[in-house]
Amino acid sequence: MSMLDSLRTHTVVVADTGDIGQIARYKPRDATTNPSLLGKAAQQPEYRPLVEEALRYSQSISGTTAERTAAFTDRLAVNFGTEILKLVPGRVSTEVPASYSFDMAGSVAKARALIAMYEKAGIARERVLIKLGSTWEGIKAAEVLECEGIHCNMTLLFSFAQAVACAEAKVTLISPFVGRIYDYWRKEKGVEIPVDEDPGVASVTQIYNYYKKFDYKTEVMGASFRKIGQILLLSGCDLLTIAPDLLAELQKREGTLEARLNVAAARASDMQKVTMNEQAFRWAHNEDAMATDKLAAGIRTFHQDALKLEAWASTLVE
Repeated sequence: MSMLDSLRTHTVVVADTGDIGQIARYKPRDATTNPSLLGKAAQQPEYRPLVEEALRYSQSISGTTAERTAAFTDRLAVNFGTEILKLVPGRVSTEVPASYSFDMAGSVAKARALIAMYEKAGIARERVLIKLGSTWEGIKAAEVLECEGIHCNMTLLFSFAQAVACAEAKVTLISPFVGRIYDYWRKEKGVEIPVDEDPGVASVTQIYNYYKKFDYKTEVMGASFRKIGQILLLSGCDLLTIAPDLLAELQKREGTLEARLNVAAARASDMQKVTMNEQAFRWAHNEDAMATDKLAAGIRTFHQDALKLEAWASTLVE
C-alpha cells in the first residue's frame, strides 16, 4: 500500500491545485484553488476554452475595464471550479479576493455573487466552499454566510484565537497553515526544526484536539506543507490539502500510517474552553507575534497574486 492510500484511510485528502490534470491523476475528494493557482492553470493551452468562455462573459458586462476584469476573474474561478467538480466527489474552494479581508459587507456580497454563478451553472452551493481570510471581519462574514447555507473555508489561519473564533462562528472548515508557521520559526531560530518539534504541526494538533474535545463541528484541514514528515504527523486530521509534488511523493512511498490525531485522545485532554469576542480575539491574536506577522504577510501575498491575475486578465478584456 502506498502512503497516500494509507493516509486516505484516516484523513480526507484534498488537492491543493487548480490544474485539472493533476486532480484527475490523484483523485482527491475535494480541491482548493486560489488566484496564483488559477493564473498558472489558465495559461495552459488545454484550458483555453475555460478562459475564452470567461472572456465572452466579461464582454457581456457593461462597465469599466476594471469591472469587466473583475467579472472575468470571477467567472474564470467558477469555470475552473465547475470543471474540477466533474472530477472530485466532494467540494471545491473558491477564494474571495484578499482585498476584502477587512470588509465584512464586501466579502458577503462577493461570496453571494460567486455562489450565484455556481448555481446558474448547475452546481449546488453545498459543493462549494467560499475561501475567506481569517481576519475578524472575514470570520464575521463567514458567520453570516453560513446562516444562508453558503459554506466557508477560513484560510490564512495561524493563531489559536483565530481557530476558536471560527468555531464559535460555526464555519464549515478552517485551513491552518502548517508550512508558513514552520517557515517563521525556522527563520527565528536560525536552524532546522526537527519534525517532531514542528510548531506548525503542534498548532494543528492543538486546534484539532480543542475542536473534538468540545464537539465543534468545524472541520480542520491542515494546509501549506513543506515536507512529508509534517503530513505524516497529522494523519487522522479531518482533512489535509496537499500540493501535487507532495502527493506524488506520498504515492511513491510504501507503508502503513497510524492515525496520529484521533477523537478519543482529544476528548481525554485537559484543555479548557475559552470564549472569543472581538476584544478577546484582537488581543489574543496580537499577543501572538508569529500569527500577526504571517496573517498580514499572507494577505499582502494573496493580494499580489490576485493583482497579477487581474493584470493578465485586463490584457484580454481591454
